[in-house]
Amino acid sequence: MIENSKTKSIVNDMKSIQAAYNGYIDRYNTPPGDEALTTFQARGWPNTVGSAASNGILTAPIGATFTNAAGENQVFWQALRASGLLSGDPTAVGTAALPRHRANGALGIATGQVYGLTGAFVCASNLSSKQAAAVDTLIDGPLPANNIGNNIGNLRGATGVAPLAPTALVPGGATYDETIATTWTVCMKIG
Repeated sequence: MIENSKTKSIVNDMKSIQAAYNGYIDRYNTPPGDEALTTFQARGWPNTVGSAASNGILTAPIGATFTNAAGENQVFWQALRASGLLSGDPTAVGTAALPRHRANGALGIATGQVYGLTGAFVCASNLSSKQAAAVDTLIDGPLPANNIGNNIGNLRGATGVAPLAPTALVPGGATYDETIATTWTVCMKIG
């Protein structure tokens, strides 16, 4: 029962970030994290970093998914919080700016090629095999072909030392095994 509650909470967190991302685009006509500091300040968000690119394209390198150290990752979280679409401190920086989920892992973002799909993604780290499979079932459905180890649905992932940054390529298929000691990182396409 507790594990089921954790799983649903993780999925809700990921879907809340997806809704906030799309809500920001609807409100400001640009992805969160891709606006100049002067634009943020004009909105009354003076303690945010702002983006140098401001080109209408969110750039969140996969290597910075859980470090928040490069690209527009950090500005993404600041923009969503300053706009009121997500709760939390809009002035937080680095890993302190990353939301946490119920399995004691981080939520991060990545753009570009992630596990073989292209777009913007929200990723969750530090999931057990059982949690990753349950999250996958809630997002992609219970079909055996969609199992997290097969990486063919809208949610894809890999297992490794946490926090495992996602990769561009699809990991090889893995047989579901609850006894795997390493944790999973899973990513869901949000845009």
